Amino acid sequence: MKSNWKVLVLIALLSSAVTLGAYNLLGFNKRDVVFTESSTGSPLSRLASLTGNAPTGAPGDFSYAAESATPTVVHIRTTMTRTVRQQQMPDIFREFFGDEFGGQGQGGGRPRREQGQASGSGVIISKDGYIVTNNHVVQDADEVEVIMTDKRSFKAKVIGTDPLTDLAVVKIEATNLPSITLGDSDGLKLGEWVLAVGYPLDLESTVTAGIVSAKGRGIGILSRNQQPQQPGAKPVDTPIESFIQTDAAINPGNSGGALVNLRGELVGINSAIASATGYYSGYGFAVPVSLVKKVTADLVKFGNVQRGYIGILPRELDSKVAQEVGAKVGRGIYVESVTENGAAKAAGIQKGDVIVKMEGQPLDSDAQMREVVGRRRPGDVLNVTINRGGTERDVKLELRNRNGGRDVIKKEELASSTMKALGGEFANLSDKERQALGISGGIGIRVTKILDGKLAETEIEEGFIITKANGKNVKSVKDLETIVGSVKEGEGLLLIGMYPNSSRMIYYAVPM
Repeated sequence: MKSNWKVLVLIALLSSAVTLGAYNLLGFNKRDVVFTESSTGSPLSRLASLTGNAPTGAPGDFSYAAESATPTVVHIRTTMTRTVRQQQMPDIFREFFGDEFGGQGQGGGRPRREQGQASGSGVIISKDGYIVTNNHVVQDADEVEVIMTDKRSFKAKVIGTDPLTDLAVVKIEATNLPSITLGDSDGLKLGEWVLAVGYPLDLESTVTAGIVSAKGRGIGILSRNQQPQQPGAKPVDTPIESFIQTDAAINPGNSGGALVNLRGELVGINSAIASATGYYSGYGFAVPVSLVKKVTADLVKFGNVQRGYIGILPRELDSKVAQEVGAKVGRGIYVESVTENGAAKAAGIQKGDVIVKMEGQPLDSDAQMREVVGRRRPGDVLNVTINRGGTERDVKLELRNRNGGRDVIKKEELASSTMKALGGEFANLSDKERQALGISGGIGIRVTKILDGKLAETEIEEGFIITKANGKNVKSVKDLETIVGSVKEGEGLLLIGMYPNSSRMIYYAVPM
């Protein structure tokens, strides 16, 4: 019995020794690998364990990022006015029953103004009240209201919009606001955890989690009405789609909200979902913050986005296209044509070249190339690698503006030159004139003179009252200038309005 007792003691001592040896060997006795608030008192230390930077590599919970980002994401509500025409009574019924039939004597058939509301999200990017959101959240809005997480409400002013990236900037009059930290979307990795923060389905602030499913994704949502560029033609503005794809749940109302990494940094602005029902089906898309930084800076500083142009007609390569065009490589951007006096031609790029790298990054898609260029302004120089006949060479490409120059074009300059091409003189309406015309909502301007320009190519006559241009309300001549200045080359201008003493709305398409 005594010998058995000695054996048991020996086994226990050996087991303890093995355990202690393994504990020291694996480094568990080192205090600096444990990231807890009680041991370090530092949120960054706690964060390391959550983001996988700690030795354990466990993702943990997402509370740090959620708590950091939520106060910077706001609810945006917009009010817009639209024209609804009541159905005109057919002449045959009017002959039998008179104009009083169906309410015709009370203005039946005349256009009626109705107000609608929409909802989205936004992200505070500066302490003095600048907020980034989606263009489609505030587009055509008459009023924009921003509601903070602490329930404070502000009227917002739209500083600028960019339909080509679906981004917009609004401003509220406030100080010392919580603002988000801008992160690095280039550094995102596939499979990395991200959170989507916003106000989906008109709910209160909501956080959902997922991973980065893909990068540089083009889904064609901004290019649906885009006219194809013709070979050799002057470059036109093209939508930039290089979305971050995530499986974090994104629903209507999330638009304009934040996509953040686990450090609580903004990596994207949630913009779209891929769904047959209009609700979350597993795929969401966000504009990368690398593009958000540049677009928002331009809108605040210049009032419009300063775009640089390469001056080529691009074609994305794959093995099939490479065989078709006789390219020596199967990946990159094939140059179908170059624009005369464009940046590419000045850099020595020729038809048939393949752009394989930009700024040292291998090019796999047209969307990726447009994002790289979209971050730059006219006059910026890009390092480009081309493959010509199987041989690579590096060239310096200086981007041009839409007029072929190297300078930035301010919003006022762009609108002024485009209005001059429109060829007309206009005047604002007084409230008394609007009342006489039966127009409400403060809209409408009068065409006072037709000059030698685009208007002269249409059937518009002097005296025509313009109420809408390209779907946007026109309340002043300044409004028309702004809308005309945003028309992309190769597109048209759709004017809606009426003539005095007539309630019939007339549509005029003006080629630009």
